[in-house]
Amino acid sequence: MRTQVKWVDSQRFLGLTASGNSVVMDADKNQKNAPSPMEMVLMGLGGCSSVDVVNILEKARQNITSCHVDIESERADAIPAVFTKIHLNFVVKGSNIKESQVQRAVNLSAEKYCSVARMLGKGGVEITHSYEIIETE
Repeated sequence: MRTQVKWVDSQRFLGLTASGNSVVMDADKNQKNAPSPMEMVLMGLGGCSSVDVVNILEKARQNITSCHVDIESERADAIPAVFTKIHLNFVVKGSNIKESQVQRAVNLSAEKYCSVARMLGKGGVEITHSYEIIETE
């Protein structure tokens, strides 16, 4: 896997992937024209974990209609301001969803499948998880 990051101006950078995609990042706390690199890390974690949870629930034949993850984090006060704690709360919507299946999916993602979570955890970040199930008709 290869990527490139180019300086655009001020504190803005353009990330380019080998697959032809791009994303703008902005580290200027006053402008916020795009996500910061650290916000991108959280979104990467949420994306990686969500892919796992949805795939596991679909394979378990759970009738899910939507899934999102709310992520909260804490960072160190000193430089480098690394993440110290991250909490992911999955909100799964659908009909007749078994709680045991959602719990299993979240646990498997956290403990086995999510590469981003495993990498951050090995770096000393305390990562916790929770979930909510919203029944729809």
